[in-house]
Amino acid sequence: MPITLRALILVSALLFGAAAQAAPASRNAPVEVTSGVKYELVARWDAHRLNQILETDTPKFAGVKVDYTPARNGVRLYRITYSSVIPEKGNAPTVASGLLAVPDTKETSFPMVSYQHGTIYGRHEVPSFAEESPETQLMIAQFAGQGYAVIGADYFGLGVSQEPEGYMVKASHQQACYDLLIASHSVLDHLKLKSDKLFLSGWSQGGFVTMAFLEKLESAGVAVRGAATASAPLDLYAAMEGFLDFPRPNDAVWLNSIFILSAFSYENYYGVPGLARSLFAEEHYDIAKKAYDRQPIDAAAVPTDLHKLIKPDYFDPHYFANSAFGRLIAATQAYRWVIKSPVRNYYGEADEAITQGVGRMAMTYAQAFGSGNKVVEAVSTGPTTHRGTFATAVPQWKAWFDGR
Repeated sequence: MPITLRALILVSALLFGAAAQAAPASRNAPVEVTSGVKYELVARWDAHRLNQILETDTPKFAGVKVDYTPARNGVRLYRITYSSVIPEKGNAPTVASGLLAVPDTKETSFPMVSYQHGTIYGRHEVPSFAEESPETQLMIAQFAGQGYAVIGADYFGLGVSQEPEGYMVKASHQQACYDLLIASHSVLDHLKLKSDKLFLSGWSQGGFVTMAFLEKLESAGVAVRGAATASAPLDLYAAMEGFLDFPRPNDAVWLNSIFILSAFSYENYYGVPGLARSLFAEEHYDIAKKAYDRQPIDAAAVPTDLHKLIKPDYFDPHYFANSAFGRLIAATQAYRWVIKSPVRNYYGEADEAITQGVGRMAMTYAQAFGSGNKVVEAVSTGPTTHRGTFATAVPQWKAWFDGR
């Protein structure tokens, strides 16, 4: 039987020790809650600021006008730093960061949404640095502005983490999210708040992470009321094979970044020296490495034509499938298990990065089981782009979560 979030909190107390009794944190004054868990207040956004995000900032970011439910309350934004481990490196210890956004109301109990962010290009374009993350701002405005607690892991290698980035490294993504969930409940306890309902959501890369996180939570027996994604690359091999050998006229020019970030991440996390050099054309290897390391580069110098960036052998499907990189990519999926929690995967019909087939993949797989596993649904947002799919899906996520 699934365990409740309250039971998970009790587990966290056993892992980290009982929370100390102290006053809430003040800005720029980190408070140690338990061994390895600290938090600090980084901002308070009032309802006016949140509604500006909904009405002005998000349409600029997403390129589409969406009707959002206005924020009813302000929010307090906390940055949590917490101890974790890196599964791919023998559970080597590390320190990660994430966001906790709490409604600034008199209520003491909130439903919680764990939001998993998409691909970013700056180390601080992550949830706990919300000023630099338009997607996180939308989640805060639409959910925390209406009574939900919102958490979001920054992933290893981003935020305050000193690790190399672990882009699409499945077990590390799962661990970062799981340990933030435990840490956030320790912080809520410290603030004399609680949450007993858990929802998951994520966009793009974060859609993959959301489903991977759901897999880990289900295996641990943690109850999830609902998981929703937008533009999720649920099967990275299927997505990349399409980019290489079945390109579409509207494929995004920035798909080169998917190959760059994953190749160097897999080399680092799975311990395969020379993996990235085996993939990229020699004349473009150095700038690709700088892009991964977030060093200053001329973005225009990075080839958007994959035939220039990647060595010719990888356009042979058999070579790609049997290469070290291809085998790691083939294992990067987040839908091939018997899903028990209600899931909705939203996809856009004009998405320049995620095809409709990839967007529907979890439902297609679930329906292949005999009479079909009907807890998994794929939902079209219409002829929306990659960002437009996210912006359109968010209020639909909330309407669905509200009813659960």
